[in-house]
Amino acid sequence: MASTKYIDVRKGQVIVGEGGQLFTVVDREHITPGNWRAILNLKLKNLKTGSVAVNRVKPDDKVEVAYLDRRNMQYLYAEGDGYVFMDNDTYDQLTLGKEWVGDQMKFLKENENVQVIQYDGKPISLDLPKTVELKVIDTEPSVKGATAAAQYKPATLETGAKITVPPFISIGDVIQVDTEEEKYLGRVNK
Repeated sequence: MASTKYIDVRKGQVIVGEGGQLFTVVDREHITPGNWRAILNLKLKNLKTGSVAVNRVKPDDKVEVAYLDRRNMQYLYAEGDGYVFMDNDTYDQLTLGKEWVGDQMKFLKENENVQVIQYDGKPISLDLPKTVELKVIDTEPSVKGATAAAQYKPATLETGAKITVPPFISIGDVIQVDTEEEKYLGRVNK
């Protein structure tokens, strides 16, 4: 960790707040109203809870900047109450608990690559790929002549995730899914 002035903190950096909590700088606004003192508004996302808040700070005050270790890892398999990941560089294995991972696993197949973000040797966050390709294992039959403008229908994917898809999607189709928005992006031609 290194100490720096708030004015030098940029978007995307991670800072250490009260109680050792980690926050990502989502946005910043530096205000200099006439002959008054400058103010810096930081929009911060708590890495543990995901909540976002705006903090007003003095630009010359000091803050600790956290340096995060981003590890490319491959999801291997589920085991007991956790999921086993392997570091792509060192081949070390790491088990992450189901409660820690949460519902992110619904878009992850075995052998998929993710980024595990660590701070002081402990995992703090899991970054999935922006998009994934998954097979549809259950949905209502497709309707002949259906268009994308028609009503969407529910579908279950090979990982167990449930999303809505256009009416022309059938069982066995491979589709592209946005993992952040949890929505259908398109059909994959294989």
